[in-house]
Amino acid sequence: MGMKIKQTIEKVPGGLMVVPLMLGALFNTVDQMHIPAVMEALKSLGVAPTADGHYEFLRIGGFSEQLFKNGALTLIALFLFCAGSQMNLRVGGIALKKGVLLTTSKYLTGLAIGLLFGYFFDPMNGLLGLSTLAIIAAMTNGNGGMYAALTGQYGNRSDVGAVSVLSLNDGPFFTLMSLGLLGSKFPIISFIAVLLPIALGMLLGNLDPEIREFLAPGEILPVPFFAFALGAGMNFMTFFNPSVVGAGLLLGIMTTVLTGLTGILVFKLFREKSQIAPVAEASTAGNAVGTPAAIAAAATVAAGSGMMSAAEAQAYQDIANIATMQISISVLTTAILCPIAVILMDKYQRSKGIDAKLENPGAPKDPGVPV
Repeated sequence: MGMKIKQTIEKVPGGLMVVPLMLGALFNTVDQMHIPAVMEALKSLGVAPTADGHYEFLRIGGFSEQLFKNGALTLIALFLFCAGSQMNLRVGGIALKKGVLLTTSKYLTGLAIGLLFGYFFDPMNGLLGLSTLAIIAAMTNGNGGMYAALTGQYGNRSDVGAVSVLSLNDGPFFTLMSLGLLGSKFPIISFIAVLLPIALGMLLGNLDPEIREFLAPGEILPVPFFAFALGAGMNFMTFFNPSVVGAGLLLGIMTTVLTGLTGILVFKLFREKSQIAPVAEASTAGNAVGTPAAIAAAATVAAGSGMMSAAEAQAYQDIANIATMQISISVLTTAILCPIAVILMDKYQRSKGIDAKLENPGAPKDPGVPV
């Protein structure tokens, strides 16, 4: 029998993202402590010193450094390409409607909260150290896997089918677009640079089902690797900063409560009797953790083209690590709150005679719907 490491990691909410992120931060924290015994051991192995004369485990050169320390952006790009290939354009009518309603309501809620936050507080470092970037990234990108699992258990076929549309909010594109709407001057090439891997993946996946099947593992496989590399740029002690923890908890609560309530109102407005789907989407996706790094990279491109000042681009780079940690905590928080909210909504609806597993609640049986 094996050690069942993967099963243990998956017991942690968002574990495939969060656990490697924490491990990367832990290794980097030890590196940054510059413990004499550790540095001497590395020196004896022939590790080259860093620019400031220190020896670090994560900076030993070769493939190891490129994968574990410097590989985040490349791995995120690979993830986005593979995720794009799984975006199915052939979605049934009711599933398409629900997907559009959910994606639109979640995005507009995150954008509105980010806009209000930026108006009343410092958009880069406001209440509890939250930034507009962190808010929009966390609130607009839902956990597709959790959504599929929750709607599969408590919802109906068109609820599950809506995940094909919801996958559009994977990655940093919506956040980049939002920051552009809020005044940051990203050039068109920044949007193309972020969108191109997703668009190419979507094109290939919809042209050839075999390519889609081939790329499917890429939705999961790169995640722990880019999570570790992101963590390798953080100091683990920052996670014990009360403002970071408080901000992450607030972000998670806002995501579940506000995007859930908005989705419920929109579903009611469009005469959907079951509200399981909007509550199941009221989470923060693990892959949202990679958004601040992608935005910081886009800001560098913008500064290089003269569309953004060097100071503004640097501001995005300065907040990337803190935003990543806050979003990580939001992922954990919503992974706990969202399923509880779905269970409560299901009990409430059943008390009102609504069976969410039926396409037409109140009908004698589920007529089925193509998804």
